[in-house]
Amino acid sequence: MSDICCILEDMEYREFLERVLKEVSEIANEKFGKVSGTTKTGDNNQVLTEADLEIGKHIISAIEKEFPNHNIIDEEAGVIDKKSDFTWVVDPIDGTSNFVNGISLYGIMFGLLEKDNPIAGGFSFPYLSEVWTAEKGQGTYCNNTKIIINNGKQLESSLISYGIDAHPENPDKTRNEGKLLAEIVLNTRNLRMTNCTPLDAAWVCMGKVGGSLNQSSKIWDNVAQQIIIEEAGGICTDFWGNPLDFSNPLERAKENFTYCAAPPELHKQLQEIIHRI
Repeated sequence: MSDICCILEDMEYREFLERVLKEVSEIANEKFGKVSGTTKTGDNNQVLTEADLEIGKHIISAIEKEFPNHNIIDEEAGVIDKKSDFTWVVDPIDGTSNFVNGISLYGIMFGLLEKDNPIAGGFSFPYLSEVWTAEKGQGTYCNNTKIIINNGKQLESSLISYGIDAHPENPDKTRNEGKLLAEIVLNTRNLRMTNCTPLDAAWVCMGKVGGSLNQSSKIWDNVAQQIIIEEAGGICTDFWGNPLDFSNPLERAKENFTYCAAPPELHKQLQEIIHRI
C-alpha cells in the first residue's frame, strides 16, 4: 500500500462519515416528496427510488476516493470486492417506503467493518439536520455532542420500537412473530413502529425508546447501528441475544439478519421475554 493510502487509513473515520453524510443529506432534502418508488422484484416490502441510487453513488464515490482499497457493500449497487480486510456497508435510504410517502421517518447510514468487527459508522436524518457518528473507542456523537445511554429505566415504563415485515411466502412466520410481539407489548408501556433502523437506534441512545428489535433486516441495517449503539454504552445483538456475525461479509449481502438493541438492563429484560415464548 502506498504512503498516501496509509495516511488516509489513519485519518479519523468520524470526520469522513460526518462530511459525507452532510453531503448526501442535501440530496435527500432535494428529493424528498418529489420522487416515486418502485417495488423490488420478489419483495413487496422493499421500495427503490432514484434518491436511493443517487445517494448510494455519492457515498461509493466518496469511499473510493478516500479509501480506494476498501471493499463496499451497497444495498442497491451490490458488492465491490477489493480483497481488503476493510468493508464499508451502505444503506442509502433506510425507511424508503416512508420517504416515498412523504413521511420524514427515514435515515441514511453506512458503517465500516475491519474483518468482521464494526469499527466506525454513522447516520444522518436530513429532516432533523442531525448527523450521528461513532468510531471504536471514541464514543457516539450527535452533531458533535457525545451521547451516553441511560440504563435506569424498567421495561414496564419503556416504549419499545419494533420493525416487522410481512412474509407471504411463510404466513405462519408472520403470525408467530405477531404472538411474540404481543408478549413484548404486554410487558412494556407501549409499542412504536417506524421501520427505520437508524432512527430507532438513535432513539434508543437518547432514551426515547427502551429498545429496538427486528427479525427481518440485512447486513447494511446492522453494521452502523451496532457501533453507534455500543459506543453509546448499549448492547446490540441478534434477536435472541447472540453476537451479531459479520464474518465473510461480502458473502452475506442476501442473508437475513435480526437484531435486539437496548441499554444493558433493558436488553436483559427483553431477552427474558423472548426466551420464555
